[in-house]
Amino acid sequence: MRAFGFDTPHSLRTAVDRATENTRYLAGGTTLVDLMKLEVMAPERVLDINRLPLKGIRYDRDGLFLGALERMSDVAAHPLLRGSYRVISQALELSASPQLRNMASMGGNLLQRTRCGYFRDTTMPCNKREPGSGCPALDGENRGHAILGTSTSCAATHPSDVAVALVALDAQLQVYGPGGQRTTALQDFYHLPGDTPHLENRLRPRELITAITVPPLAKGTRSGYLKIRDRQSYEFALTSAAVALRIQGNTIHEARIAVGGVGTRPWRLAAVESALIGKPASEATYEAAAAQSTEDARPLAHNEFKVELLRRTLVRALITVGGAR
Repeated sequence: MRAFGFDTPHSLRTAVDRATENTRYLAGGTTLVDLMKLEVMAPERVLDINRLPLKGIRYDRDGLFLGALERMSDVAAHPLLRGSYRVISQALELSASPQLRNMASMGGNLLQRTRCGYFRDTTMPCNKREPGSGCPALDGENRGHAILGTSTSCAATHPSDVAVALVALDAQLQVYGPGGQRTTALQDFYHLPGDTPHLENRLRPRELITAITVPPLAKGTRSGYLKIRDRQSYEFALTSAAVALRIQGNTIHEARIAVGGVGTRPWRLAAVESALIGKPASEATYEAAAAQSTEDARPLAHNEFKVELLRRTLVRALITVGGAR
């Protein structure tokens, strides 16, 4: 780890004023510290933002509010989340380990970097780490890489579970920076890699996430998160699915679907949603809709299994949440 300056600002304005383009904000530190140890990231200054007033879990007519410094474990265990926003609670509980969830912040989780081994190995080229150096994953070991949203420059998957659930629910981020406060949809927050995979999100220099908001869910909405991985705990997704359904009688009236472990960002499946609405809640309906989830898939040499696995993951998640009559 390289030497760096350290400061603890007591207000948002002070934090932004003391930041530079090579400053990083420290919340739980569960990603930042690891990457600094590996010298994948080498900020000149680190600002500890844990004393800033960025906490709170509440619900009103506008929906759910989550402060960016709320810890993942506290959000997952909150009765409001376990009841009305079960998909978020389950996504959090299936993330990392209990120890990490006790430390990691909600805002930090949404900004975590990819777990691609080439990105984290500074002896290897990586377009995310060093633009223009190449992407060895395209022709190398790529079993865990993306099949949706890839480019000739990068195929790294987005690592966050809860981001998948939040994208499915049309969450928004409140962001603060030199220009003041602004709001952005989480679905639009993450960039596709294209030719610039080092540009991962739409945060501007010196900005930080202050809160996450989620619109109210219609009465009767049921939701859940399914994660498929190589082992039961402390492992990233091979495939995952965040599902929210509103069913009246046996007809699906509303569907929200996003998937993880397969995309270069949390992947919303609008075509699958459309294929479900107005149809009976049955296994045949789910299978027909899930078939559309991989129409744009571009598997690599070692991850073609994710195409079928994603379809099966979706069907199982839909049955679990919506039942099958």
